Amino acid sequence: MLPQLEKIQDNLAICEKALNEFMYSKKVAFPRFFFVSSADLLDILSNGNNPSKVMIHMPKIISAMDTLTLKEQAHSERPFALSMKACVGVETVKFTSDLQLLGKVESYLQDVLDIMRSSLKDIAK
Repeated sequence: MLPQLEKIQDNLAICEKALNEFMYSKKVAFPRFFFVSSADLLDILSNGNNPSKVMIHMPKIISAMDTLTLKEQAHSERPFALSMKACVGVETVKFTSDLQLLGKVESYLQDVLDIMRSSLKDIAK
């Protein structure tokens, strides 16, 4: 019985190491993930193909942001992000162009950051 438990523990250690390496690679790809707990990061990554489920984590990913306004598409196409809503007060900033949330979660979150910056820059002009 003891050898079986030791084998199971060894296999668990291998799985934990692989999971930690996978999560580290995602953090390197999108550095804001370094500030998200492991449990939240796992939830974000597991729901990455469904951006509306990722929105509950936006305040943890982007400071002072509550969520994005999403326009869902028919036939399970990825939604478009139309604007961002602040978690402080009732401020909403419309993006200067609609952004379809395509690709892996770390890719489309970087696209969100890019459109946020460009939209705020354009609005400030």
